[in-house]
Amino acid sequence: MTMHTSRLSLIAGFVLLVLEMFASPAQARAPLAVSIDFPGGSAEVLGIDQTTRQIRIAPSAHPNRGWVCWWYLEVTGLEVGEMLTLDVGDAPWATPDRAAVSDDGKTWRQTDRGARHEKRITYRYQATAEKMWFAWGPPFVPADAETLVKRVAKSCERAEAFELCRSREDRPVWAIRFQPPPRQDANDAPPLGLWFQARQHAWESGSSWVAQGLIEWLASDDDRARTLRSKAEIIVVPIMDVDNVASGAGGKNEAPQDHNRDWTDKPYHPAVAAAQANIKALNDAGQFDLFVDLHNPGASSQNPFFYTSPVTLLSEQGAHNLEHFLAAARLEMTGPLAFKGETQESGAKYDKNWQSISKNWVTHNTAKHVVSVTLETAWNTPNSTASGYQTVGRNLGLATERYLRASPR
Repeated sequence: MTMHTSRLSLIAGFVLLVLEMFASPAQARAPLAVSIDFPGGSAEVLGIDQTTRQIRIAPSAHPNRGWVCWWYLEVTGLEVGEMLTLDVGDAPWATPDRAAVSDDGKTWRQTDRGARHEKRITYRYQATAEKMWFAWGPPFVPADAETLVKRVAKSCERAEAFELCRSREDRPVWAIRFQPPPRQDANDAPPLGLWFQARQHAWESGSSWVAQGLIEWLASDDDRARTLRSKAEIIVVPIMDVDNVASGAGGKNEAPQDHNRDWTDKPYHPAVAAAQANIKALNDAGQFDLFVDLHNPGASSQNPFFYTSPVTLLSEQGAHNLEHFLAAARLEMTGPLAFKGETQESGAKYDKNWQSISKNWVTHNTAKHVVSVTLETAWNTPNSTASGYQTVGRNLGLATERYLRASPR
């Protein structure tokens, strides 16, 4: 080799070294990829910029299956410590101030507040794993409902997990029943009857976490939970709209009607028909007292509140009991997501199908003393997390126990 050739080789090697030093970090990174191939998954990928590490999405569209607002995706190809940008929008209700994020697909926390630009929002998050999950809110899918009710039933005496029904797409709708001890005397008053249900609208995932908090409190060693279990038959359904939850659809205003507009004499959804049959059976046995339907409200709500039936549907005793229930809720539901006394009526001015809303059907078809309400738990706040929702559920249990210290009948 000549001196000239050797010198050229050295120069070439030096140039390659410099190029490697100044090469874009993105060139050495694994490509980002998105998957929604799991229960509840939802995202239409509008673009991925591998250089800036930005993913742009919209919620998946499910024709005739309700609002296009729920999104839930898995991101792979991340490098621990890198900053990922997730740009979301193109649909109403799809842009919470903070997204839910997880690095194990089970434990969820919030991102920082996103940056809004017109109808879209951008979340920036420093990756803590090579694979992560992001969602509109903390997901709660049908398998979570099954695991929850079976786990709790196994640990709590006189509790049973059961299938309320099979959905239109043949999925199980799981529920749990807490039963009081048998009456010692046939002349004793029948036990109280309580019905709680969540997720008539699939996108409102926070309501299922409220149900989980309630269920776990009911099964606990808390003296007040024990007292409530001793005198009431209690049914809780963590997910009513299992089909839309599983497919990642919104469910609200789906065709021909969503679950919460289906409470008629001929319901379309099996879960509604099964709930009606169970409630009627309890009522006919003289043991139905409280119905609570769990939802999440509009983006501007910062605290939980209750929808009530129109006052024109309430008997004097029903109105009196409702007042006492709301007073108990205000004492017990103290936060961080606190009920501060706000109520709204869902009558003719609220919705043209107001008579087929669940709580109104219950008010119309059960005994006059029954309290029937919808609890709307705020989802667009820093406390709208899995743990925040579960606290609402526990507080709801405490409010129920306080209300029922005196017989509502």
